[in-house]
Amino acid sequence: MSAENKTPFDQVNDTLTQLKEMRHYSKNNVERLTAQWLLFDGELKKLKQAERIEELMTRQGELHDALEAEITALEELVVQLQPAPEEASPGSVH
Repeated sequence: MSAENKTPFDQVNDTLTQLKEMRHYSKNNVERLTAQWLLFDGELKKLKQAERIEELMTRQGELHDALEAEITALEELVVQLQPAPEEASPGSVH
């Protein structure tokens, strides 16, 4: 289905899928950076690099939080945009 033929529901779902993938990688990056930080905290401080790494960890954490918030908002929008189930026509037999 081309982008021109997608409904708003489909477009939001596609965006939501991409954001969830970004969240997954963001979480992994935060965990990896934190693990490295814990291993080298003392050495980084001696080399005067600790503050720069702390800033990166903070920014990565903020990105992860922003992704979480946007995913929540889009999940609520998906519910609103979801097409209503097709109702049976008045002359149909159940």
